[in-house]
Amino acid sequence: MVTAEQAAELLKGILDGGSDRSVVDLGWLDRVRIDPPRAVIRLNLPGFAQGQRERIVAEARERLLTLENIHDVQIELGSPPSQGGIGQAGHGQTAERQPIPGVKKVIAVSSGKGGVGKSTVAVNLACALANQGLRIGLLDADIYGPNAPIMLGVSDQSPEVSGSGDDQQMIPLESCGVAVVSMGLLIEENQPVIWRGPMLNGIIRQFLYQVDWSERDVLIVDLPPGTGDAQLSLAQAVPMAGVVIVTTPQQVALQDARRGLAMFLQMGVPVLGVVENMSAFIPPDQPDRRYALFGSGGGQTLAEAFEVPLLAKIPMEMSVQEGGDLGKPITISHPESASAQAFKGLAEQLRTSIQDVY
Repeated sequence: MVTAEQAAELLKGILDGGSDRSVVDLGWLDRVRIDPPRAVIRLNLPGFAQGQRERIVAEARERLLTLENIHDVQIELGSPPSQGGIGQAGHGQTAERQPIPGVKKVIAVSSGKGGVGKSTVAVNLACALANQGLRIGLLDADIYGPNAPIMLGVSDQSPEVSGSGDDQQMIPLESCGVAVVSMGLLIEENQPVIWRGPMLNGIIRQFLYQVDWSERDVLIVDLPPGTGDAQLSLAQAVPMAGVVIVTTPQQVALQDARRGLAMFLQMGVPVLGVVENMSAFIPPDQPDRRYALFGSGGGQTLAEAFEVPLLAKIPMEMSVQEGGDLGKPITISHPESASAQAFKGLAEQLRTSIQDVY
């Protein structure tokens, strides 16, 4: 007679499309009971995996119906696996972080609020690292405001997809020596993304595990501002070399940056340091002048409060904005400018700080 253990072993061959882990090991299928001619199982899908429901149920039925004397399969609905506390996996994920095949190190770029130039820092950091001979990927995880395609000049292109079904993989676009994937490459120019948390978590996991990143020394992840689902999903999904916190010198930005920095520390993610963006304005006709439009010393204050390095002070130049709009980051278009040199210094510091990380 077929046993529940044999049936459970058969179900272990069903895999999560994002992580390639067994749905039994993930706790998504459990409580297998054999009562010929019926087999009963419980389905505990987390929110981010709801898109896989029909496939998992169909595969479970198909596998169980191959068992001797089993002619009916009953599916019971349970609760998602326990999320645990901070530092453990949430949204139905397990606490074990899964590396990305081919990617050596992951660095997140985050900010407490919008408008501080976080994406500009992420894109130019990626380009600066690529200029230093590293193989770099850029994951634009700012799902609601994806700007990386415009900044890298690929907004009019679409990524190719290889394979089919659960084996599908997206091929990143290449620009400025950087492989990039973004929600902005998958939607129309003016199309809003109106998603709740579980859907956002799902697409981020797909960008992590269902993209052919090939061999990358560093994957830069441009996170949305704040301390929401995207930050939690990333921190709980993959091992990270660390996170860079971007702020401007003004007090309002610092308050939000403190919250974001504290969140990553609570989750056990190394904070590599602080980048003070828009530290001073350099007029195009007076390259030797500096004007502190948003105050001064804020980045240093934040870094000292949390005992982390102040990695860079990035000045404001017209060519930074122009390069972002034209798809030519300043590190590429004006490599000798003060801003480009600051990004170069930032890249060099990060290479040093992460060389011994995992």
